[in-house]
Amino acid sequence: MRRGGRLELACRFVRTAVSAFPGPPGPGVGAHGVNEEPRCLVIDAHPTIRLGVRGLLSDRYEVDEVEDGRGALELITSIGDFDVAIVELAPTENGENGGLIGIPAIRALRKARPGLGIVAHGRRPDRQAATRALAAGATAYVAKSSPTEALSEAVDAAADAEKFVDPAARKRTGAGAITRRQREILQHYADGLSTTTVAKRLGLGTETIRTHTKAALSRLGARDRAHAVAIGLRNSLIE
Repeated sequence: MRRGGRLELACRFVRTAVSAFPGPPGPGVGAHGVNEEPRCLVIDAHPTIRLGVRGLLSDRYEVDEVEDGRGALELITSIGDFDVAIVELAPTENGENGGLIGIPAIRALRKARPGLGIVAHGRRPDRQAATRALAAGATAYVAKSSPTEALSEAVDAAADAEKFVDPAARKRTGAGAITRRQREILQHYADGLSTTTVAKRLGLGTETIRTHTKAALSRLGARDRAHAVAIGLRNSLIE
């Protein structure tokens, strides 16, 4: 065989060997490898919503879908390498046949996978829903009624462990989530005052203070007064 022919054959062999044994990933390659797409799990009871989200994201994400959080936990436990999950926020947190949905699903997913990006998918740009979802452990919040670009941006942010709130809801989130009086009362609680002392400080009856406190807990989705204070501090509603 001529020298040129031997050289060409050797080069062909090297190319074949390199393609068969690519070696370790280079700089900038993520956990899925350079050619693998990040994985997204869509959790929604409505097949049409799941299909729409899949169509929106399938060019950049490998998308799986389940009906509720229990199915999501089973899938995450068996596969374990999802980058982001989109969780439906339903009007009621009691799913059909005992399904795990909404805020409880977010809490369960956050506990099972602390590093998972979680997008809360609400019906509309609701400030209370956004506050509750973020407090429960969601990374991002976006409304179903918002443009698809908002969902796409939320998913990208959550996959990168960055916070995102739907611009439509962002305008309403923050100080407007509770009233001025409710913020005032929560601030006093944060300062360590009792209900009786807060009532005297504000010149109101204790029952009035309790009524305002109960309303604040409802708006913030808080379990109790201490939880409401924690949410208020986290969202800069109080200091």
